[in-house]
Amino acid sequence: MRVHQEILSLRGKPRGLYDFTEQLAAVVQHSLVRTGLCSLFLRHTSAGLLLQENADPAVLRDLTRWVETLAPESAGYEHSQEGPDDMPGHLRAVLTRQSETIPVTGGRLALGTWQGVYLYEHRARANAREVVVTIVGE
Repeated sequence: MRVHQEILSLRGKPRGLYDFTEQLAAVVQHSLVRTGLCSLFLRHTSAGLLLQENADPAVLRDLTRWVETLAPESAGYEHSQEGPDDMPGHLRAVLTRQSETIPVTGGRLALGTWQGVYLYEHRARANAREVVVTIVGE
């Protein structure tokens, strides 16, 4: 049994969905695990992880608009010490996830044809984010 762990540092970008599938695939390849699991854990509370379609950018735009209607910045939240995007960022993170698990098959992420792995930054300002990647298998 092999265990490999790395921390991916994702460059800070403002609100949006950012595909980091290629960086994650490189970590899996570096792990030398052929069959196993790739676990992701985002170390933040106002961003999320998302497995989503990576073929048609309209999917990401529609998703972004939908999430913004559920947690608008103009709602007058009590928690606002870090700015008007802070509490909406936390609420939007509830809709996404801080962890994901993806099978590793044949030394590669076993993603579907149209799947990509995204960081969903919920804050308006650019924030550097870290994802702990743990790969376990043979």
